Amino acid sequence: MKPETQNPQLKTWLCAELPAIQYRDALDLQHRLVAARKERVIDSDIILLLEHPPVFTLGRRGGEKNLIVSGAFLEESKIPVIRVERGGDITFHGPGQLVVYPILDLKEVGLSVVDYVTGLEEIMIRTAGDWGITAERNPINRGIWVGNNKLGSVGIAIRRGVSFHGFAFNVNLSLKHFKWINPCGLQRVGVTSMERELSHSIPMNQVYKAVKNHIEAVFRVELVNINLSELQNLLKSPA
Repeated sequence: MKPETQNPQLKTWLCAELPAIQYRDALDLQHRLVAARKERVIDSDIILLLEHPPVFTLGRRGGEKNLIVSGAFLEESKIPVIRVERGGDITFHGPGQLVVYPILDLKEVGLSVVDYVTGLEEIMIRTAGDWGITAERNPINRGIWVGNNKLGSVGIAIRRGVSFHGFAFNVNLSLKHFKWINPCGLQRVGVTSMERELSHSIPMNQVYKAVKNHIEAVFRVELVNINLSELQNLLKSPA
């Protein structure tokens, strides 16, 4: 599919804002989109924006050694721990955290992996700045930081040049679950959110809008909105 380009000087990416979705369902959707992108069933790069119910995920460097609480405690909490193929270690996702999954053909976009990750960080830095929060990169630990506290995480995976997973940006997220882990496998670091930094919650729809605007500016593209039903129909299209 090649959507109509409103500005012929810009590439267009499809953009789907999804309802809150279980992590495994979102992962399955990403896998299907990556396959469709590689096989050219879908000709456009795609951005997914969503939130997850509470879940811990372990990246390629992740080990359960960075879980501070016991397995019995986790079972009682009914919060799953899922191992995935993204980079990074252990992290937590939950309501109030904006998760962005770009499904991109990096060669077609013309980005190296390092430049791509830097671009994802830049989107979060600019979004935080819209609310007066000064966030910075840490060259040793990717993501964005306010002092010694992590505000946003980056973890990607690449299959035959197509990138998936992406970044998680803490907006109104409850931070108590990060006390159950060494976030990203790091000790003696904290985690923060926009709500914590500002001492009040922020409407999620405003953050969604800001992130979309900064995606367009950082990657010099135009986003074309698509809903879940339309996205599923694309996956059914013949090659």
